Amino acid sequence: MLSQLKSKFPSFGTTQNDTDDLNKAAVEERANDEKLPAKLGSETSSVGEEEFEDPNLAPSGLNYEEVTAGGMGRHLGVFTCTLMIVGRVIGTGIFSTPSSILGSVGSVGASMMLWVLGFVLSFCGLFIWLEFGTMIPRSGGEKVYLEAVYTKPRYLATIVFAANAILLGFTAAGCIVFAENILVSAGVEATQWNERGIALGVIFFVTFLHGFTPRLGIFIMNILSVFKIVILLFVVITGWVVLSGRAHIQDPHANFRDAFAGSSHSSYDYATATFKVLNAYTGWSAVNYVMNNVKDPVRTLKIAGPLGLGICAVLYMLANVAYFAAATKEEIENTGVTVASLFFYNVFGETAQRALTVFVALSALGYIIIILGPPPSVAYPFILDVEGYPGQIINFFIVIGLFWFRWRKPNIPRPFKVWWPIALFYLAAAVFLLVAPFLRPPGGIGDTPPLPYYLYCLVGIAIMLAGVVYWAAWRILPRLFGYEYIGRKETLADGTVVALFSAQKIQKGEVDS
Repeated sequence: MLSQLKSKFPSFGTTQNDTDDLNKAAVEERANDEKLPAKLGSETSSVGEEEFEDPNLAPSGLNYEEVTAGGMGRHLGVFTCTLMIVGRVIGTGIFSTPSSILGSVGSVGASMMLWVLGFVLSFCGLFIWLEFGTMIPRSGGEKVYLEAVYTKPRYLATIVFAANAILLGFTAAGCIVFAENILVSAGVEATQWNERGIALGVIFFVTFLHGFTPRLGIFIMNILSVFKIVILLFVVITGWVVLSGRAHIQDPHANFRDAFAGSSHSSYDYATATFKVLNAYTGWSAVNYVMNNVKDPVRTLKIAGPLGLGICAVLYMLANVAYFAAATKEEIENTGVTVASLFFYNVFGETAQRALTVFVALSALGYIIIILGPPPSVAYPFILDVEGYPGQIINFFIVIGLFWFRWRKPNIPRPFKVWWPIALFYLAAAVFLLVAPFLRPPGGIGDTPPLPYYLYCLVGIAIMLAGVVYWAAWRILPRLFGYEYIGRKETLADGTVVALFSAQKIQKGEVDS
């Protein structure tokens, strides 16, 4: 796992040395980058008479020059970053989750309202990430922000986040969607093992592709990203045609009459459905992970973030309208993860459905116990719930860190400053999403029977605790045997500066910093 952490997070595990120059360099960088006033949140805060310097903004130990060195340099502009967000957000969610969301909340109206809520929450999160991203304009996203806020115990925040990213950063949900859509397009009945077999085959194929032919893998993924956008646009335009009455759908407006009939009154149902909606919006922070490669990073992030997420939100809402116009509520609830396939079948017929469903399946490319463990019918929603819960724990600590920084470090240069009511609303939503899943739903049955309704919460918490255990084994246990891990900096062939660890014997009288 240590090697995985090093490869995923190059600055993982470094010492605190050489950090004093970070903020000076960061301030100069932002001074050059900041050419437009910050109007998306509130007025830019003043730096004050004294330049603020805080080594906590570089907890990895690499100064600003080192952390941005090497690689391909700053080559990503506004257009590319906007497409990056759009391509990252649009995935299997919008083609597959509307059925499980509708099944949870019970009505078309409530389902549509949750898609709006997901957009609002994502925008609130985007504004918070904008403040952090412009305040600490370096690659890494949440990892960097957590490191900056939660500096003690040393490296704990880094490893807990990394454990979550490694253990839950899988494509199991996408592989399941691929398997079911391929089976539908082939006219083969999905069984317990053919679906799992295809899903596992996809995981091995994608791993091989990116592991041995990375350039080809990136090229294929870019092509598939274009496919996803084209398919979603096709669904939206077709939905307009259906609503106009020019298709053979008998009553395209039926689902929009008395749209809130049958709505659930359980907070559990809305919480689990919200996890699925937010999963579909995942990707709005994509640029924060590659800030070292972004030209004019502060300005680019402030434009590309809202623009990319806004485009996706509009397409998502219109796509849901198209689904509900082309199929009955009962058909959508019973279709599983092949909602888009049902849409194509109802509008174009079986032949077109099989052809178009192949493209939907390809859009899903991109852990194996979670595929094999639950029954196939509940595997997809269970995976989305398991991914969502730890993510909300991280979001909770991110927004708490924002308030803490505002209070304890008010002089940090902030090219963008989010309005505090937005951050407070996001915090309240995170608390609700962490508490509500433990409230017993009607009949004690969640959205993934026969699994206990609270199981996904426990699995998510266990994954976070696994990070704590690993940190203790890596940080504390070696000292019991007289050793500790010492970080050192190395420069790769392309100029990238990374940090590596090696175990060393603790000298007598040496005190851990």
